[in-house]
Amino acid sequence: MRDVVRFIRRGAMTEVGDIAPTDMVLDYLREREGAKGTKESCREGDCGACTVVVRRRRQDRLVYEPINACITMLGQIDGADLITVDDLADDDGDLHPIQRAFVDHHASQCGFCTPGFVMALFALYHTSAPPVARERINDQIAGNLCRCTGYRPIVDAAMTALANPRADRFGENARETAEMLAFLNDGEDLMVGDQRRFFAAPATIDGLAALVEEHPDAVILAGGTDVALWVNKQRRTFDKIIHVGRAAGFDAIEDSGLEWSLGAGARLADVEATLGAVDPDLRELLRRFGSRQVRASGTIGGNVANGSPIGDLPPALIALGATVHLRKGSAERSVPIDDFFIDYGKQDREAGEIVTAVSVPKLGTAHRFRCFKVSKRFDQDISSVMGAFRFTVSDQGTVDEARLAYGGMAATPRRAKAAEAALTGAQLQDSTRWTEAFNALREDFEPISDHRASARYRIETAHALLGKALIELAGADSQRTRVVGQRPPTDARERL
Repeated sequence: MRDVVRFIRRGAMTEVGDIAPTDMVLDYLREREGAKGTKESCREGDCGACTVVVRRRRQDRLVYEPINACITMLGQIDGADLITVDDLADDDGDLHPIQRAFVDHHASQCGFCTPGFVMALFALYHTSAPPVARERINDQIAGNLCRCTGYRPIVDAAMTALANPRADRFGENARETAEMLAFLNDGEDLMVGDQRRFFAAPATIDGLAALVEEHPDAVILAGGTDVALWVNKQRRTFDKIIHVGRAAGFDAIEDSGLEWSLGAGARLADVEATLGAVDPDLRELLRRFGSRQVRASGTIGGNVANGSPIGDLPPALIALGATVHLRKGSAERSVPIDDFFIDYGKQDREAGEIVTAVSVPKLGTAHRFRCFKVSKRFDQDISSVMGAFRFTVSDQGTVDEARLAYGGMAATPRRAKAAEAALTGAQLQDSTRWTEAFNALREDFEPISDHRASARYRIETAHALLGKALIELAGADSQRTRVVGQRPPTDARERL
């Protein structure tokens, strides 16, 4: 068992052992290294000023991932190459092409947010082949906030730098870095500290399950996009952190033919393509799920196990009929995701038990699926109301089954069973039954008012989202019903 965190910094292996379990990468950079280029601002992963890039080996490829240093614990970067804005200029002081383009396009005023923009675009510089569409750049910097310059010169700078990217020294040393990262992947369990206070990251799923069972009071850490806020914003202290990110195979994505098995450690960035292929609406939902930085860290297991009533994925997974798989020690069990969420902050998960995977059935030829996210801000915002709907429709246009799930409407994400009953057995185009379902939503939910939305807004929006789904499935073109996320022309299976 290893008792130091190891990672690459500026081409050299770095070992750190004297850390508290919840020490963040941002604090290490600014306070220990004195690398002040990475800025501290929101401390919640929302503004992107602290964006850094980690290089890792994934499926024998070297990948560049932007992350928020303020909500990433130092132990999470074990086995990675950490790159910050201080590292981009070469030894002669010549700026990186991204930096040079920012200067040439006057893409900075106060400059506080600039390092984060540069690092987010540096990751894109190494992951996208030219030409890079303006929309792709906008998505890349959706997790970076600027209130001075405005985004036009920033995007113009990115367009210039990405139009004809040249090899930089990071590309030139890629092979050497990959070899060092392979060396760091030693397959050993990591535990920094002692049995009373530690940061641990087991190397196997069996080791992870055993350690969580042994320490049921430990905080289970996946991406940290929520847990880190408990530390930074709620000022909570944790003596024991067990990180799932090093357990080999915990992020596995497998296709069994009828369903996808998504390992709980699979990052949202990993599942974008898989779930996006299930339905175009899921692709659009994941595009708006947090930011690139959040999706590079957050996991599907963390999003489900945390049980937030306004989490983006759970309503979609409920509508699809997903199953949650759990393990405590060597004992395993499975729970329909409908039954997993019990009450606010309470899930069907025992102390010492972990979520290991979520299985998601594929859509059949009789299925029709829609999901919609409504938030106060388009980019990187939590849902005010989230609606996801799966209908099973016969060849005659009869709704044989309806699964209607909402987030933001109750203490947990849950199904609208009265509305489902109102639609079951109806002809899809029977607007009288639509009205019955709309009225039934008031039986299903009594939402609260908070800073995100009023109770009245929520119930009316829930009504509108279900109506939009039914209108589209009755034949309306999504070009008429949507501003963004238009679907391809209605395919054969949706023609009644």
